Amino acid sequence: MLALVALMIWDATRGDLLLARLAGTPMGFPWRENPFLVHVMHAGARDLSWLLVIGLFVAIRWPVGVLRKLATRERVQLAATVLASVVAVSLIKHFSDTSCPWDLKEFGGVARYVSHWSWGVSDGGAGGCFPAGHASAAFAYVGGYFVLRRVSTRAAFIWLGVAVVAGLALGLSQQLRGAHYMSHTLWTAWVCWAVGFATDVAVTRPNHRKLPESAAPLHAST
Repeated sequence: MLALVALMIWDATRGDLLLARLAGTPMGFPWRENPFLVHVMHAGARDLSWLLVIGLFVAIRWPVGVLRKLATRERVQLAATVLASVVAVSLIKHFSDTSCPWDLKEFGGVARYVSHWSWGVSDGGAGGCFPAGHASAAFAYVGGYFVLRRVSTRAAFIWLGVAVVAGLALGLSQQLRGAHYMSHTLWTAWVCWAVGFATDVAVTRPNHRKLPESAAPLHAST
């Protein structure tokens, strides 16, 4: 909830344009076609993320490292949470009318700036840019924290830290290229965290409901 409040405050400051102007010019974004940002931080990171997703599903049957400490259903939850986070971000993007910074007239495009809260209002661009899909290649893994903390607090925080740092790095690289605003990256992080939390609640709640039933015979015998 605190993160959600912080995001709302950021949106209210209209800081997105201020940061975009640091990287963009009336002629566009000089870093848009930078080989490192395009081939390593974009295409390479995306491909690596999908390999890791495949690896998590394979690890359901053949776990390695700290994953061996998890029960099979917990490994299923871990892999499914990552995939569900990516799908959630993709679905929001599909229905978004918000265009990317490089589409704005201010940066050589054709669109005008419209807040992503102005639902159903076209900005004259291609749309489909909110939230940051590329950053989800890393942020999708934050939900693993909820699973790993059951067996190792240290491993859970390391997992979470790597996912957050990687997500911010991917988001920054896309902002330098003009592909996203800062809010797009931050909302992706929040959506992925919310999906991970909701999945964990859905998985663990049935177990909590069974506790009173199992305790009933003890009360009866007493």
